[in-house]
Amino acid sequence: MKEISPKFESGAASDVGKVRLENEDAFLLAPERGVFAVADGMGGHEAGRLASSIVVEQLATVAEPASVADLLQRCRDKLARANDRLLEIADERGGIVIGATIAAVLAWEGYYACVWSGDSRIYLVRQGKIQQLSRDHTEVAELIAEGVLTAEEAQTWPRRNVITRAVGVYHELDLEIAQGVLQKDDRFIICSDGLTTHVSDAEILDLVRLNPPQTACDRLVALTLERGASDNVTVVVARYAPMGSTIVFTQDGAPKARWTPR
Repeated sequence: MKEISPKFESGAASDVGKVRLENEDAFLLAPERGVFAVADGMGGHEAGRLASSIVVEQLATVAEPASVADLLQRCRDKLARANDRLLEIADERGGIVIGATIAAVLAWEGYYACVWSGDSRIYLVRQGKIQQLSRDHTEVAELIAEGVLTAEEAQTWPRRNVITRAVGVYHELDLEIAQGVLQKDDRFIICSDGLTTHVSDAEILDLVRLNPPQTACDRLVALTLERGASDNVTVVVARYAPMGSTIVFTQDGAPKARWTPR
């Protein structure tokens, strides 16, 4: 084992849940390059697992950037490649729908960028408060924004799980981006919708604020399982610690990731 002192302390946890037979989520922790991501696959018959794996594998190949703008462009290029590959696979399999949501936090030299497509979320905990940085790309979120539905009505809306953007679904990849300046002790939470279906923002805040990243991830997944875990659940927590938390890597220095090898 070797130790390095990067600017982030991070953790991740993932579980198949109580209903699904396979875990179609994937995640990436690459703190030495400032890349943290969660992908939630869709397509059935192992297609969803394949889709999320391809998305995460592409992001895992991002090289060390020169700036956060450079990092953002590199990640956009990798996601475009993943989008093209998933469209190819869909065509090879007779036009099936195969895709994955993506939510990623990119951080470099005091700045961050959030990139997402779909309903996987990105939160920021700063100075004891939680803020959702991402905006759900779902049919129901659009109806709420237009004033057609209230938040309460959305809970029982029959098409509440329909997403309007994802990697691999359309020829033109549609990503949304938010950027900002890092502050010491910022904590980013990236999660699939399997978490937020069962755990409130206030509960996420409490567990992330009071625990180290890996402990927070483990407890958030455990809480989801206690409440039925109707979907796969994956959560990544990354804490900005510029003065020095230590993260342990394997001997080859590889970032921690989980996806299903093909």
